[in-house]
Amino acid sequence: MSDPNDNPERASEETAQAGTIEVSGDQEAPLVSDADIAALEETLAAFAQNPSQVLNRPIQKFDGDGNPVSPYTPFAQADIASRRFIQASDEYRKEHSMEHDGVIVSLAEVMPGRAPYAGNDRAENLVDELKYTKLSSMHAARLRAATLPVQPWSDDYWGLFQGTLGCRYGDESYPKDLDWGVNHRYVQQRSAADIFAAGDAAAIDKLSPSEKYDLLVGDRSGTLTERMWEMGRYYYERDGKVEPWMGICHGWSPAAYMLARPRRAVDVVAPDGTTKIRFYPADIKALASLLWAQVAPNSRFIGGRFNEPDPEQDSNGRIIAQSAFDTNPGTLHLSVVNQIGVSQRSFVIDATYDYEVWNQPVSEYKYSYFNPLTRKFSASLTRAQVAYDDFKSEDKFKKYRSDDVRSIVGVYMQLSYMVEVHPRQRDVDGPGHDAFNTAKYMYDLELD
Repeated sequence: MSDPNDNPERASEETAQAGTIEVSGDQEAPLVSDADIAALEETLAAFAQNPSQVLNRPIQKFDGDGNPVSPYTPFAQADIASRRFIQASDEYRKEHSMEHDGVIVSLAEVMPGRAPYAGNDRAENLVDELKYTKLSSMHAARLRAATLPVQPWSDDYWGLFQGTLGCRYGDESYPKDLDWGVNHRYVQQRSAADIFAAGDAAAIDKLSPSEKYDLLVGDRSGTLTERMWEMGRYYYERDGKVEPWMGICHGWSPAAYMLARPRRAVDVVAPDGTTKIRFYPADIKALASLLWAQVAPNSRFIGGRFNEPDPEQDSNGRIIAQSAFDTNPGTLHLSVVNQIGVSQRSFVIDATYDYEVWNQPVSEYKYSYFNPLTRKFSASLTRAQVAYDDFKSEDKFKKYRSDDVRSIVGVYMQLSYMVEVHPRQRDVDGPGHDAFNTAKYMYDLELD
């Protein structure tokens, strides 16, 4: 299966671990609502009239209740315009390494702002096993939908401006200010050591995850907590501020499925033999996210990022520069089906093609088809597939097609991924406390 690079949504992906799956038992099930079908066909009709306008629309994303998700970014407009945020983001990525053709490569060696081997955009470099490469085989195997029954868990991204794991999220008086210095002064004036010495059980219970850990191991100097605050101090002293987007979502996203969900609060006794410390599920998640943020694991990675603002487009709205492309539709489709549907393990995506760069673990997908010639929805692969000779005269992207293309099929995929939630002092945690978004992708695939 080959595929063109004409889809406006691209994604960078990494792998880790998950559970088992559930798939649709009906090969011809629509898998989407009548409203989705109507919206799909309306978009296809608009694309036929004005492809540039449609290709430049933002990808539709919805929350767990089906409500549209408003675009959000914590980046300052000046940083977006200058692209400085990309270089800042890459400072985090340089702490990681990846495996390529059996060779461990440090991302510190990569040119800032550009992921390595972006031209080598192949699913086999990402997935555990590339078992299915034909769309017809996927359809026959009933792999048009898959859900990981062991849902990755949501967590906060533990912003550096709030002290990372030093944030006293359970303390209603904690300022949670955008100014790192305001938050830091609060904990300095009410140190964990003083609170512990006073024996105030209620105040001890409201300490941050790192402060509780320091007390658990008998570290009165608070080494871990100090390091949490140091993560933001560097930027605060250098720039006069800590950007609100800086955090450890790169640790949460793999931890969310590499480690089991903390389901209940755990009570432990401090080294003094009497003081009880309660670790809520949110505290345990925070420590797990920090673990994965700090270990710099080797990762399988595909895709990249283009740093130039406003890349040139052709008259149809298709981006011209090959280097501006990230993961193409065929690679995305192969990766999703083989990793979620076959290998039964999650992977991490950057689900945006703009200035927002967030790491999200994938939890489920489902897809159906559309006929590129008639621009109509179909749950049948046979009815959606069109001989390229019949479609070529209508093809907006014919000059980019492979010489080997024999037929074209349209795909409408809904891809769900976990998103962050604010930590809460809950005694129990379950999937009902998680949050996820769903992105709706439309693309066509070339079949040889």
